[in-house]
Amino acid sequence: MNIILRLIISAVTAYGLTYVLNGIHFTDFKGAVFFALLMAVLNTLLKPILVVLTIPITIITLGLFLLVINAGMILLADRMMDSLKVDGFWWALIFSVLLTIVTGALQSLFSSSSKRK
Repeated sequence: MNIILRLIISAVTAYGLTYVLNGIHFTDFKGAVFFALLMAVLNTLLKPILVVLTIPITIITLGLFLLVINAGMILLADRMMDSLKVDGFWWALIFSVLLTIVTGALQSLFSSSSKRK
């Protein structure tokens, strides 16, 4: 159940950010749900490989290169999906940062409210 809640939060956040960011476009909410599923798969399978391969540059940039990896993952999802359009790298970078912050805040909010019961 926790995984489903995380996917729903990610999809709602991603779809909501399209109203804030002019460079990110989803055709419908179903596309945002597919985006959340695709990002979960990419983050599980591909991101650990990319992080290990880029350890030297990540150390040199004090971890900031991980933001570039996240933006690249969003651009990869854009290439794999017809229902998502990202207008460029900088929009993907801003979108990844905001998506991480808002999703993390909402997930901690919902996880702490479920622990109280």
